[in-house]
Amino acid sequence: MSKKGKEGWRKIPRAATIMRPGNADAVETGTWRTYRPVHYDDKCIQCLQCWIVCPDDAMIVKDEKVVGVDLYHCKGCGICAVQCPAKPKAIEMKLESEFAEEGE
Repeated sequence: MSKKGKEGWRKIPRAATIMRPGNADAVETGTWRTYRPVHYDDKCIQCLQCWIVCPDDAMIVKDEKVVGVDLYHCKGCGICAVQCPAKPKAIEMKLESEFAEEGE
């Protein structure tokens, strides 16, 4: 105990532990988003910036090319669309409700 009667930081119990990196892959979080990224392959310059900045690891990359978005993990934050340097943009955020009407 310290002089003031409080325990030091070494006595505080641990709250949570991340046992392995990338453990967000095990949790599907894409069901509550408001906006959905739509990737246009014909406009994509394959810079991989969207993959680098995506906090949810939702950009699907095969053979070093972006081929789509993992909608089970995408939360719809839009960082990918903002960071896309392609002109015109290769990623557009659209309201999720537009896709509900189509049955997607």
